[in-house]
Formats: sequence, structure tokens, C-alpha cells
Amino acid sequence: MAEENGAAAAQPTPPKMQVVAQFIKDMSFENIAAQKGLGEGDNTPDIQVQVNLDAKKRAQDNQYDITVKLEVSAKTKEGGKPIFLMELEYTGVFLVENVPDDQLHPFLLIECPRMLFPFIRRIVSDVTRDGGFPPLNLENIDFLALYRNELARRAAAENTAPAGTT
Repeated sequence: MAEENGAAAAQPTPPKMQVVAQFIKDMSFENIAAQKGLGEGDNTPDIQVQVNLDAKKRAQDNQYDITVKLEVSAKTKEGGKPIFLMELEYTGVFLVENVPDDQLHPFLLIECPRMLFPFIRRIVSDVTRDGGFPPLNLENIDFLALYRNELARRAAAENTAPAGTT
């Protein structure tokens, strides 16, 4: 019986993540089609989405700012004329506890953005609709793949450093 209690006490405490706050840090939407007077027939969109992530430690213990920077641009499929441009920086303040130091970086840049994504999707949908277009429902973003791609990009950049530098 004592061995069972000792084994239970040795179990690691599970990670804890809590969203303390979330907010739009910066946002802009430009209806370029309306400004330039593009005709209705010219508006078949080719939509491009770029995502960048940023994580910063806050002064409070175990709190981090995670910012998802999104740029959504739409151009006509024929001619590549700009239709609209949306830029959004959406930040979540997270309390993260019981995550080992070696796992904290991926946790902050994968799990935290996953928590924010449904809110970002809703904002993009509402703003594009209110901007005069059909609501744009973003596809799910694979934050794990983004993280792995960034690690691979950094490793490749280090491997192509000029000779003689370390």
C-alpha cells in the first residue's frame, strides 16, 4: 500500500494552461476593389494567408503573451489585381504551469495558438463580411507543421552560414 501511495506521489503534475486575456492588438482591412472600382466580374479571388507567431515572457510568473500575426490577401485569379488586404495581430495572455523548460517553447508556439484560432477565424469571417465580401472562413492552421517548418528553416540557415563562422 505504501508503494502505491509513493508511486502516486511521484506522478508528474499535469501541465496547466489558462487563457488570462485575449485581444486584438492591431488590425486593418482594406477593400481595394471598392477603392479602385473593380467590376463585379473581376472579383474571383485567389486568397493567400501568411501566419507568424511571437511569444514573450511577461513580468508575472508563468505568464506569456502569444501573438498570432495574420495577413490575408485576395487578388483576382485573372490579372492578379488586389481585391482586399487584412492584417490582424491577435494576442492571448496565457498562464502556463508544470511544463518542463525543454518543452515550453513548442508548447507556447503550438498549443497556445490552437486555443486562439477559433477566435481569429471568427474575426476574419466577420471583418471580410462587414467589408463587403462573402465571409472568409479560414481553413484550420496546423501550428505543429508551422513550428517544425520554422525549426527546419533555422537549421538550414545555420548550415549555410559562411565558412569560418561558428
